[in-house]
Amino acid sequence: MRDIADGLIAWRAAGVAFAVATVVRTWRSAPRQPGAAMAVSAHGEVLGSVSGGCVEAAVYELCLASVGTGLPHTQTYGVSDDDAFDVGLTCGGTIEILVRPDTGLTEPDEVLAAIRTGRPVATASVEDAQLVVWPDRVGGSLGNPDLDRAAAQQAAGMLALGTTGTIHLGRQGEQRRDEVSVFVQSYLPPPRMIVFGAIDYAAAVARIGRFLGYRVTVCDARPVFATRKRFPEADDLVVQWPHTYLESTTVDERTVLCVLTHDPKFDVPLLKLALRTPARYIGAMGSRRTHSDRLRRLREEGVDEAALARLSSPIGLDLGARTPEETAVAIAAEIIAQAWGGSGRPLTGLGLPIHQQPHPLE
Repeated sequence: MRDIADGLIAWRAAGVAFAVATVVRTWRSAPRQPGAAMAVSAHGEVLGSVSGGCVEAAVYELCLASVGTGLPHTQTYGVSDDDAFDVGLTCGGTIEILVRPDTGLTEPDEVLAAIRTGRPVATASVEDAQLVVWPDRVGGSLGNPDLDRAAAQQAAGMLALGTTGTIHLGRQGEQRRDEVSVFVQSYLPPPRMIVFGAIDYAAAVARIGRFLGYRVTVCDARPVFATRKRFPEADDLVVQWPHTYLESTTVDERTVLCVLTHDPKFDVPLLKLALRTPARYIGAMGSRRTHSDRLRRLREEGVDEAALARLSSPIGLDLGARTPEETAVAIAAEIIAQAWGGSGRPLTGLGLPIHQQPHPLE
């Protein structure tokens, strides 16, 4: 939903009716994960995607019908018929889609504004009703106060972890029953990518970080290099010694740290601190000789082997990259592989599922 929020806000402001189709469950090698969304306006305009193209046309028609009737609809798509191209998934997976008109959404303007600005909120939906769970209150109803309380409690826990998925409850909110399936979608602020070192490679990494949905900060102690002209894609520019900034900012389990300073006087104090944070990924640029020297210096600073094992250095996957842009792709590929448990090897002949299960941190 995050990628179509701006468009939905514009439709709301213009008074344009629409319906939103959301992937709520998947089986096997489904093309998109739960939470992927596609919206269709009363004028036939489309935002987003639920399947990468396989069933978009069919979902488009469902959305238009929902706009016209004002009624929600649930539809499951699996492997298609004979030629595998007749309204089905060519990948062999199965997806369940929930289509809801904008008139059936709870507090849509507030929710969309929160998604746009990065404020935490979760929605808990059944086909014909929806709860909105904020950190300090709950809006809407699933039709039963006991069910509302149970769903809100679980949704609040999922929001705290930033997880999305389906929970099962009894009709009166019983925890050990499963008559009611509630799809919970959590929206947290975008994860952070902090890039240290205002070099040309950093500009390319900042661009790809934004493309991947991170809030990107570029930090360098040299004001002549850390400029908006050189880093137009960065959300934040910080002129400060890297380790000093890292010590003062928030780093959580979703944060990615890319150390491109390539200078021991910056690298060592920064990495010594970074390896004590819960950051998901910590990568450092440099040759193998630089890496060996860096490890020696960090050991002398008292960093233990378990911490050093978290360091991805030299940074990135082996793609044969040469240019800053190619290097940024190699770095992004390693970040993605680490987050989702990918091997980084070519899919051809690998014999493993294309879509891996999320990393435990997800």
